[in-house]
Amino acid sequence: MENDFKYGQDHLTVNLALKIVRGQINGVLTEETKIKIEKNYNVVQDIANGEVLVYSINTGFGSLCTTRISKEEVGKLQSNLLKSHSVGVGSPINKEIAKLMLILKVHALSMGYSGISLNLIERILWHINNDFIPLVPEQGSVGASGDLAPLAHLFLPLIGLGFLSKDGKNYKPAIDFLNQNGLKPLELHAKEGLALINGTQFITAHGVIVAEKFFSCLEQADLIGAMTLEGYLGSPQPFNERLIALRPHDGAKTVAKRIRKFLRNSQFVESHADCGRVQDPYSIRCIPQVHGASRDAFSHLSEKLECELNSVTDNPIVFDEDTAISGGNFHGQPLALPLDYISLAASELGSISDRRTYLLLEGKWGLPPYLIQESGLNSGFMITQYCSAALASENKSMCFPASADSIPTSMGQEDHVSMGSISARKALRIVYNLEKILAIELLCAAQAFDFRRPLKSSATLEACHAYIRQNIPHINEDVVLSEYIEIALEIIKSEELIKIAYEVK
Repeated sequence: MENDFKYGQDHLTVNLALKIVRGQINGVLTEETKIKIEKNYNVVQDIANGEVLVYSINTGFGSLCTTRISKEEVGKLQSNLLKSHSVGVGSPINKEIAKLMLILKVHALSMGYSGISLNLIERILWHINNDFIPLVPEQGSVGASGDLAPLAHLFLPLIGLGFLSKDGKNYKPAIDFLNQNGLKPLELHAKEGLALINGTQFITAHGVIVAEKFFSCLEQADLIGAMTLEGYLGSPQPFNERLIALRPHDGAKTVAKRIRKFLRNSQFVESHADCGRVQDPYSIRCIPQVHGASRDAFSHLSEKLECELNSVTDNPIVFDEDTAISGGNFHGQPLALPLDYISLAASELGSISDRRTYLLLEGKWGLPPYLIQESGLNSGFMITQYCSAALASENKSMCFPASADSIPTSMGQEDHVSMGSISARKALRIVYNLEKILAIELLCAAQAFDFRRPLKSSATLEACHAYIRQNIPHINEDVVLSEYIEIALEIIKSEELIKIAYEVK
């Protein structure tokens, strides 16, 4: 219990959310939280049985908010809501993201402002703890009133509908899983359906994965960029502490400090101290400014994401028997803008990486053209940069901010929406492409490194290069390079280079 995460009480972070979804820690409900949930649930039941109109408890939804629902039909209203809002299309989202959605929703509901029953929350926990994860189509949300369509699909299994899977691939009707485990579909009570589908858990769950993967890319881009600098015999001067202090953006300071560490005691650097080259191209010289700006974008996303992880984002919010407020806590704009920002930041990180790959292939400063001996007979690494350029261009095409668009819905009642779900999905696609671009630079940087022997680089870069060479050989003649790009991509995903960099003092 000591290491468990307490839903509705503890402060949730990206790292904690990932640990829960991957089974490294458990999420639990304390007795204190259970009492809070039940108290708030009883308040909603009293409102449902009363005469005062309160949105979604005893009225219709959206533009139907003035239509009164009888006391006998408030439960049917909620199950109808899950059915009617399950309009998602497209491929199922990744199982881990769907499971994250469940976890984030439990945390929000457990704060005790949503009027939902303890029984319902415990059923969601059953799905999380037993890894019975619903099928959620990737398209269909406009990001306000939250992620209605994906959340409706996520919770269809609670009423015996929809589909579930243990492996994220083989989906079967939810009712089959319930029957096999001796469970019956739940009957929803007043407000429960809307509490389930109102919220930003689709956007936020994607944001959690974006944050994890993009931070990894930032860390490795500095390392790989430093290796490229060494292979290119670039100058360490642009990373000078006094220089960076004159324009002290946090990201730039962090990147410059890391590069200085990665170049410490390098014979590569010493070997061309008096070479007469005045300055390097921007893709090497401006690493602190470009990588640093992307780090600053990440910091902004992290701040907003952590706030969202610990927020109540459904509607209306029930404070007590006298106060139920209908507001806009479900609106996805607070995350839509940072996710669009991170799309641009990730695209730029890929763009500058592609430029560095290009430099390594030019055949300058003692490197053979296309990083291969006997170029002409061999094309070497020529076409790896074509692939890198294609990925970088694809990313640029996805940088139009989804949050700049809004299409009114629900007869104009919901007349400004965030499109944050689209921001989140394309940010993740851009980061996936970024990993591949960095993998190509890694492959080329390691090859360039070899041509500087017998010189030794820093302890950090030598250790990283040795690890790469354990998995990818030096290329002496043309081979099918896609196989090695895939290995380089696995190195990126494994984060082994980050671990090595932190271990080397």
